[in-house]
Amino acid sequence: MKVNNIKTKENKKSELKEKKRESPTRLINGELQNGEKNFDNSLRPRILDEYIGQCNMKENLRIFIQAAKMRGETLDHVLLNGPPGLGKTTLAFCIANEMGVGIKATSGPAIERQIDLLVLLKNLKEGDILFIDEIHRLSKVVEEILYPAMEDFVFDRILGKGTRAKARRVPLPRFTLIGATTRGGLISSPLRGRFGINFNLNFYDETDLSHIAKRSAGILSCEMEDEGAMEIARRARGTPRIANRLLRRVRDFAQVKGDGTINKEIGCLALERMGIDENGLDEIDRRILECLVIRFMGNPVGIETLSAYVQEESQNIEEIYEPYLLSRGFISKTPRGRIAAPEAFKYFGKELPDKPSRSTFWD
Repeated sequence: MKVNNIKTKENKKSELKEKKRESPTRLINGELQNGEKNFDNSLRPRILDEYIGQCNMKENLRIFIQAAKMRGETLDHVLLNGPPGLGKTTLAFCIANEMGVGIKATSGPAIERQIDLLVLLKNLKEGDILFIDEIHRLSKVVEEILYPAMEDFVFDRILGKGTRAKARRVPLPRFTLIGATTRGGLISSPLRGRFGINFNLNFYDETDLSHIAKRSAGILSCEMEDEGAMEIARRARGTPRIANRLLRRVRDFAQVKGDGTINKEIGCLALERMGIDENGLDEIDRRILECLVIRFMGNPVGIETLSAYVQEESQNIEEIYEPYLLSRGFISKTPRGRIAAPEAFKYFGKELPDKPSRSTFWD
């Protein structure tokens, strides 16, 4: 009992640390923000035909689902890895609808004890899906008892204490586990190896994002021109959730400053007023690039130095800001630190130095 209490306290401490590291609310953050859940759910696709983008993954998934249904089997366990806001939760619900089964959703931090997981698994029906978001945050104790559940569909439970303790195997219905994570590197090898299907979701291109924006505008009964949709797509950082969030705010400008139709002019006006430029960068992104290009003139900069200059947690820089800047070719990571790429110098209208001078600010 004391051990369980200690582990619960440790979990609570780790959750508090996670909360402290959260970035301030920003329009172009892929994380789900307060008050957005109902809005986000109303725009989600229900089946794969409505799901836009990730074409290769989607087509492969169709085949896996069809094959499982033809054999009368449950779908293999699925692991979805990618930055927040790319549609991992949406895809899990689409899979459930395509398979014609029920789905129960939870998150890694919410499963604190073995009994919590047992209750979830026992409430599943044959063929149902258990979706665990942030699966990398499962405790080690829960993770270890999940192994036989995934492989043999049994739950090993210890009854009694000391020499009278007995192991009892509780049979479980055959189910599919879908795990979603934004930090695939934190998932242990034994857990990763038990997923039969593993997908990495990539950032979306502007064409797919414009289609997503137009689809969402239709659901919201909002008139939108193609150029207006493309303007939102260009600044959505390759993330559907951000595109829908920007659409919500641009719609306000269209109603107040225009005739209700989202066109290129209204889109540019709204997004510039919100501090989001044509590359999808906001103030913090620009400060990161300014540090690398102007302050350190192309020299490598350590993460702690960058964190102090930008006044943002180093973990937030690594997990929230860097992925997009890396994908767009603005920065590069080296063993000695972050350096500005040629695209960053072009962004500020600066010439690329022939040979960066040695800096005393290296970490």
